[in-house]
Order: sequence, then C-alpha cells, then structure tokens
Amino acid sequence: MKSKKIFKIATGVIIFLTLPSLLFFGFVFFKYNEELPTGIQGEKADALAYRMLDALDYDAYKNTNYIEWTYKKRHHFEWKKDENICDVFWKEYRVSLNLKDYKLSKVFVHSFKMKGEMADSLISEAIEIFNNDSFWLVAPYKVFDKGAERRLVTQSNGEEALLVTYSSGGTTPGDSYLWLFDETGKPKSFKMWTSLLPIDGLEASWSDWITTDSGAQLPTFHKLLIIGLEMGVVKATK
Repeated sequence: MKSKKIFKIATGVIIFLTLPSLLFFGFVFFKYNEELPTGIQGEKADALAYRMLDALDYDAYKNTNYIEWTYKKRHHFEWKKDENICDVFWKEYRVSLNLKDYKLSKVFVHSFKMKGEMADSLISEAIEIFNNDSFWLVAPYKVFDKGAERRLVTQSNGEEALLVTYSSGGTTPGDSYLWLFDETGKPKSFKMWTSLLPIDGLEASWSDWITTDSGAQLPTFHKLLIIGLEMGVVKATK
C-alpha cells in the first residue's frame, strides 16, 4: 500500500510539472508553426539583401576590427575580427578561438593552459558557442557567406521578405531564416526554421539596434516569444 501511495504522489507531481508545459507547447505549436515558404533565387533576392546591408552600413561593419559582447549573461566574447581570433569566456574557461584554423586555438582553465582531450573538447564547445551567439549579433551581415542561398518571398500582405538558407557552414547547416524589414530596408525581425527549435517559423525581433564607435550597427536585445536574449554591453571599434 505504501509503495502505491508513493507511486501516486510521484505520478501526480510529474503531471503537475509537465502538463502546463505540454499545454503551452501545444498552444505555441498550433499558433506559430509554419511551413518553410518558397521563394525565387536571383537578382531580385540579391538586391533585397544588398538593400539590407546598405541600411545597416555594411562598410562600417566590414572595417570594424574589434567586437565585444556578452550573450545572455553566460558567454562573453572579445572578437579580434581583423585577426580572426575570438576569446570566448564561460564558467572558468577561456578559449582563444582561431577562426581560421581551429587547431591553433588555445585553451585556459583558471588561467592555466590546457592541452590534450580536454582542450579539444573545450575548443569544440567554444566553436558551437561562438557560432550560435555571434549569429544573434551579426546575422544580417552573413547573407552573402559561402553556402548562403537567398530567395525573394512575397508575403500575403504583399511585402517582400528575404529567405536565407545556409546549405553549408556553421554548426547546423540547412537552417533557414526569413528576414522581415521596416520601411528603410533595415531588418526588424526574422522567422526561423532550424534543427534546434521544435517549432518552425518562430519569430525573433531585431529592433534594439545601436550604432557603435566603429559605425557598425549591432543589436543589443532580441525578443523570442516571452524570452529575452540579451547581448550585454555591445562594443565595436576600428
């Protein structure tokens, strides 16, 4: 009898904790889940991408040599963009990530340099962290990266949007993003079709922009449903 009572209590606790989450997921899924839109590749899609880059002053970003930010108060980055080196900090780790040749990266734990399997594992983790967290900072500037496919999408309201699919590169190749714009051609949000999200077509804001010391425009915050993605104090210099 005692074991039955314990089982009932445990089952009740599990249902109490998981049912609201399941209901919320179901609500979000049916409200927001969308099929990946179709679009047309070619000059018009590229022109829309160039319009976005012009609105953000791509030249200023291209000439930026150093960028610093903190993603969700968990990961800190000091990116020497001109040297292809980014120092990635989290917990007690620092990985000086060589973005041109990962094998040349350096790993530190509590300021002690590490080698071997642990160093290799931390380098792999730093690569994933950088790929994800830097995308939330500089994604608009990556629309002409190698492996990026651009498509013009005409929405139901008649407005044009830019669908970018990364067929290669990064941590999760195959992900797609639909950029939505304001009247100036500046991105205001994107919708996502990624392997990491269980719901397709979720929309995140790209509206909290600042103009940095280098002239590059970078976001400081994103809103995804009820979740806030903070970029911390964003700095960029020439």
